[in-house]
Formats: sequence, structure tokens, C-alpha cells
Amino acid sequence: MITLRKSSERGYADHGWLKSFHSFSFADYYNPDRMGVGNLRVINEDRIAPGTGFGTHGHRDMEIVSYVLDGALGHKDSMGNGTEIVPGDVQRMSAGTGVQHSEFNHAKGQTTHFLQIWIIPDERGIKPGYEQKHFDAASKRGKLALVASRDGRDGSVTIHADAALRAGLFDGDERAELKLDPGRHTYVHVVRGSVQVNGQAAQAGDAVVLQREEALRLEQGQDAEVLVFDLAP
Repeated sequence: MITLRKSSERGYADHGWLKSFHSFSFADYYNPDRMGVGNLRVINEDRIAPGTGFGTHGHRDMEIVSYVLDGALGHKDSMGNGTEIVPGDVQRMSAGTGVQHSEFNHAKGQTTHFLQIWIIPDERGIKPGYEQKHFDAASKRGKLALVASRDGRDGSVTIHADAALRAGLFDGDERAELKLDPGRHTYVHVVRGSVQVNGQAAQAGDAVVLQREEALRLEQGQDAEVLVFDLAP
């Protein structure tokens, strides 16, 4: 079964300094039919105005992945990390027993555009952790590169959850196929551009949910960037 979720169906919040689309229920946006898929709980598409950001705040018992599309995201946390996340980077923060952090756009003239992703961990109360790796465009061009996984295989960041995240870039004749376990959830989020997902046309901000499917096919992309989640049932 293939279900298209249109970009226009997402929640939206405009805080002035922050404009955010919510794929699932978050903050003041609540939709009982949009509480997540499998152990994927949050995908927020955020745009942070220049010179602003999220002040220090706390998280616990969540695997948080940040995926920057444009600009840069300054990160500081109570574990002692102080980094900048740029396009191509994948940052994983395991909140575990509790962590404080801030995220800021230090640029004076450019908006930071990024995805904030929350995945429910397999175990509560783990030690907080942090990891950041870069995946260049060539590693994702016309294929699905593994960027996050439970065991950190193939150079991906390690998430403490029964899930895997792949990223790909598709344009023109580029296509990719991925064998699926029909007993698991597959969630495809179109980051930008447009692409066909098992024959279903999808645009930027759209998502396609695949259930009881044996294969994923991505083709006919037009400047497309795609994230594919393999999730516990």
C-alpha cells in the first residue's frame, strides 16, 4: 500500500524568527492521524532567520538527527560539543538521560534551512551522545547512501533505535531501487525538487508511506533530494 501525504497537509508555525512545517503533531499543531510512523516521531522543516536561533533548552530519551539544506547551524550542548552543521552534514544527538543544547544561525544575511528529525530510541535512560559526519553530493548522486543506522554500518552515524536513514539525489535518468521488508514501515520524505516514488509523483515537502511493499523505486527526479526511512513496525 502506498499513501501520499501532501506538503500542504503539514502543520505550520510562523514565529517571525522561525518558520516551521510539521510533518507530524508537534507543539501547537495536533492531528491524531499524524502522530508519527513507526518509531519516527518528528520531521520539522525549519527556517531560521539570520542572527537568531533556539536558545538553550533540554531534551531526553530521543534520538535527534539534524540535516542542513542551506546555510549553517551552530550547535552547543551540555556535553561540551560546539560545532557548525553545514549542507551534507548529518548530526546525531542522543538525548538519553538529558541534555541541554542551543541551535543558532550566526550568519548575517542567510537563512538556515534544515530538517529536525526525532526517532524514539530502543531504550530509555542511556548516556547522552553526539556524532556528526559529512556525506558529499557524489556519495548520494543517483543512489541512496546510508547516513544513519542502528549499528553505524557503511560509515553512517549510529542511532540508538531500530531504524535506518538513507539520502539520495536524483535528476534526469538517475534512478535507484531498494529491497524492502514488507513487515516494516518505509517513509519517503522529498526534501526538494520532485521525484516518482513507485510511480507516485511527489514534490518538495511531500511524503510517501509504503506498507507491505517489497521494493522502493525512485526515478524521474527533477533536482530531487530524498530521505528514506526504514522503521520498526
